[in-house]
Amino acid sequence: MSEEFSPELAVAGYRAGVFPMPQHGFRGRELMGWYSPLDRGMLPLDGLRVSRSLRKMIKRYAITVDAAFDRVIRRCGDPSRPGGWIDDRILQVYTRLHETGIVHSVEAWTADGRLAGGLYGVSIGGLFAGESMFHDPVIGRDASKVALVALVDILKGDGHERLLDVQWQTPHLAGLGVIEVPREEYLRRLGVALTLPGPYFRTPVR
Repeated sequence: MSEEFSPELAVAGYRAGVFPMPQHGFRGRELMGWYSPLDRGMLPLDGLRVSRSLRKMIKRYAITVDAAFDRVIRRCGDPSRPGGWIDDRILQVYTRLHETGIVHSVEAWTADGRLAGGLYGVSIGGLFAGESMFHDPVIGRDASKVALVALVDILKGDGHERLLDVQWQTPHLAGLGVIEVPREEYLRRLGVALTLPGPYFRTPVR
């Protein structure tokens, strides 16, 4: 844990294989926890599972990149969401990283221009560390999944074997193809990914 939390420290953490999550009220202090799970969740870019129903949903949404980052991170950080962890420190640091081109968002919009879902994460070389995703429960069925499909298209765009880190495997993510690898294997893949060029963040064409 650390008292310090800055854009520079966050980037150094990702490059070292750890990611931050706020720790509230630890001995009366607001600290930042740094995590490196024994089993790390990652999504092989060729392993994304797109069901028939999800394929149909893709046609319902328009995809943009970096068009509404502030709205995406704030929807991801909605305090009414179960297990919410995004606080003001996260908002400030990741917004600054977005302004410097390190953090990116992918948005899914309804046909009438409403934000239905999206995701954001950290891009360093060939690493994309997915941080959070959301969907609007009223208008955004599968919208976050559609944003993930678009992200994979971006990361695969020029044929490099990039690393899509999702921190932990959950039953929901496992259904999309997320696997777990031991920490040592993740760090090996991370070392390779950091030598690769970053993707070109643009709206994918389907």
